[in-house]
Amino acid sequence: MERMSKNCGVIIDDTTLRDGEQTAGVVFSRREKTAIARMLDSIGVQEIECGIPAMGIDEQISIRTLVDLGLNARLITWNRALVPEIKASIACGVQAVDISLSVSDQMIFHKLRKDRESVKEQLRVALGFAKQHNLYVSVGGEDASRADTDFIVELMKITRSMGGDRFRFCDTLGIMDPFTMFDKVALLRAAVPEVDIEVHTHNDLGMATANAIAGIRAGAKFVNTTINGLGERAGNAALEEVVMGLKHACGIETGIDTHRFREMSLFVAKASQRPLSVSKPVVGERVFAHESGLHADGVIKDPHNYEGFDPAEVGLTRSIIIGKHSGTGGLIERYRNMGIVVGRKQAEPLLERTRIMSCKRKRDLTNGELMSIYRHEEMLPKAA
Repeated sequence: MERMSKNCGVIIDDTTLRDGEQTAGVVFSRREKTAIARMLDSIGVQEIECGIPAMGIDEQISIRTLVDLGLNARLITWNRALVPEIKASIACGVQAVDISLSVSDQMIFHKLRKDRESVKEQLRVALGFAKQHNLYVSVGGEDASRADTDFIVELMKITRSMGGDRFRFCDTLGIMDPFTMFDKVALLRAAVPEVDIEVHTHNDLGMATANAIAGIRAGAKFVNTTINGLGERAGNAALEEVVMGLKHACGIETGIDTHRFREMSLFVAKASQRPLSVSKPVVGERVFAHESGLHADGVIKDPHNYEGFDPAEVGLTRSIIIGKHSGTGGLIERYRNMGIVVGRKQAEPLLERTRIMSCKRKRDLTNGELMSIYRHEEMLPKAA
């Protein structure tokens, strides 16, 4: 736990191996889980939510395998707030658990068919048992974004009185906006400052990363992420987006080594059989691809003109794309990268041909096609 004690700022709890695997149709093998856990640990992720022991013996063996790796990251399991499930986690050898309760009236009344008092009693029993066994406990508030705020405060006060370590504020349906997330987390921090807050966000409206960052800005210490934003329905806040967003948009360092992000994203994309979009924020193959004449010219002169951070930070490289919108500057640079020196006057007819070919093929051009155009132009008779 040395890493945990040294990091007094934001703590990443990555749940790729739990909520990420809950993506419809996704299954990770034990080998893949081990590889993902090792990668997360190697880049400095402080906590890994590693599975659900109540799922059965195979899941429990996988979790025990991760425990036996001796990672620096703290391993935490997800459980309903039920004693038998907590016992299953203890048997796996973990020292930390998330105990989840439905906290919105919608779910309490219409899913559980119970009332608020029964939820509070369930928390007391489960949390009491977990603390008797010296576990680190995150109390998970399922559907907290739709819950009565005063009721959440009650649950957090119970958590505080019984030695719970943090409260997970879940936007389970992904329906929050960043402004409301900020306001709610700030209110909860002020109401029960002794209990750390963790934010868990879903991407149903495309705001998971923004909501996660808003929660941190409002005082949450922990944030849930998944590699590539895997997760139920539209997914969760993406690890790579949250970390880079905090760093470059907010000036908040997480202590995460970002250079392996592209490598990790490709591995998880293959393991999950969910292909990575070329325009996926932060790690997509073409996030640092420039075609437009003005943009390409600007980035050639100084990358800071059109790049918010160095592509090497996340394991990517810059590329100049030649297509319909290219200019002579970009074409000259692309040929230079191919080892061919082209002057500006020579580039003009080449550019015309590349634009015609790009429009016909409805895509940008390969090095082979550019070489063919260059050779064809070189063979044409020159004016005296």
